[in-house]
Amino acid sequence: MPLFSRGFVRRRAISLATSLSVMATSFALAQNPRHGSEGRQAKDTDERQLLFAADFAMSNMSRGMLMPTGDIDRDFINVMVSHHQGAIDIARAKADHGHDDALRQLARGLVSQQQQDISSLRRALPPAGNSMPSSGAELASYTAK
Repeated sequence: MPLFSRGFVRRRAISLATSLSVMATSFALAQNPRHGSEGRQAKDTDERQLLFAADFAMSNMSRGMLMPTGDIDRDFINVMVSHHQGAIDIARAKADHGHDDALRQLARGLVSQQQQDISSLRRALPPAGNSMPSSGAELASYTAK
């Protein structure tokens, strides 16, 4: 009998690949090429921070979507929450590092709307049965029992 299921190994491999992608992107974005003006350097830094935050959000979203519980309804909610949380993280990065005030305001509005959507999704979540945990926090509470 195998020690780990194929699904478990596949999810861990995808999670590792995602983590390595974030690490490689972080390293690449941390390189600070010299430019002629300080204003350009500030814009480049903001752009790097926004791109890193977006890449990190996408990686977290992908990891959140790769942990099935065996309960299709719970899995749907978990996938959608991960999706909306990724949108929140990217919009927050835009609000923090963007230069256009109208787009920054739009990003703040998106954060608010996505948070409401996550609340609605969680309220619709069916009561937990004996399904496996789907997130790191749920896994921690599941293994503590």
